[in-house]
Amino acid sequence: MLNLSAVMPLFVVVGAIVVARQAQTWQDVVVLGLGVVVVVVAFERWTVGEILRVAAPCLAVAAAVWPYGVFLTDGDAQGAYYALAVVGCLTVPQLPRHRAAAAIAVTAYVAVVGTLGPVVSGEVNATGLIVGVILPTGITAVLIGLMFPNKGFYDLAAELEETREREAELAVMRERMRFAGDLHDIQGHTLHVVKLKTALARKLLHTDTARVEQELREIYALVGDTITQTKELAYGQRKLNLTAELENARNLLEAAGIRVRVERRAEIDTPAIDLLAQVLRETTTNILRHSRATLARIELSRHGISVVNDGVEDGAPPKLRGLATLADRVSDAGGELTTRLEGGRFLTAAVVPAASPPARLPAT
Repeated sequence: MLNLSAVMPLFVVVGAIVVARQAQTWQDVVVLGLGVVVVVVAFERWTVGEILRVAAPCLAVAAAVWPYGVFLTDGDAQGAYYALAVVGCLTVPQLPRHRAAAAIAVTAYVAVVGTLGPVVSGEVNATGLIVGVILPTGITAVLIGLMFPNKGFYDLAAELEETREREAELAVMRERMRFAGDLHDIQGHTLHVVKLKTALARKLLHTDTARVEQELREIYALVGDTITQTKELAYGQRKLNLTAELENARNLLEAAGIRVRVERRAEIDTPAIDLLAQVLRETTTNILRHSRATLARIELSRHGISVVNDGVEDGAPPKLRGLATLADRVSDAGGELTTRLEGGRFLTAAVVPAASPPARLPAT
């Protein structure tokens, strides 16, 4: 748009000047003016990257105007070769192939027509060759040659713009995947727990109504908490509390008949503590869903967490998409999440960077 508004008037003014200098009759004005029109059309299409759609007709008109100016008009021929020089420099470098051959052909055409002019008229002299052959040919060759690196620059700019757009699309896709993963962490976990508690309440419906009432209250509270977390996720405010997740994991596993041992080797000291909470939540869901565990051991270190559970059959481990997504997030945070199946026990371990030590004040 900047090229169109800044340069287009210049093309029109220059075209009007050279036509006025050469035209002797109204017919000359019309024909030479047609050359200026194709210059305007070609430049407008060039600015929007669609020059090839009008390349053939514009080149044909410009090529026809040039011999008209040489053979049928008197005086300087700037108005006649102006169209071919400009249209040629805009179209030839944009061709998909044979650009060099096309550039040579256009330049040779200008030279041949310019040479035939004084030969046909019988007025061959140095001045006529310079004005009618050397100048038009040289200007056409220079303009087309200058546009080749310009084409490379625009191609590079277009490639960079495409790359930026692709990166933006990838960023959007990554954000969508992250959101989907978080949504899975929240609602998938809750739905599985609700399913277990509902099954337990149904089993105890006629034998322990007090326990059934307790389970229903917990289901109600769990669903309410999930609604709150979903809203926080939607507004980017979700942060998991590791202590709360640890207590929740213990309660859920014990409710499923799984013994839980928790070992705290050190206090958690990492800014990515919410990632560890997500790992614990996802691991708890996987134990309930994919194993027949009887024992789960949770170990907390200064900047990591590990969970080992039994009740897993040896062989190919189950596909845990939630942990795979979390592994990418932990990796992005500079940490590492590993899983291993050995001897019927499944290990999930996550390590994240420790908090940076406080800066020391210089000694005085």
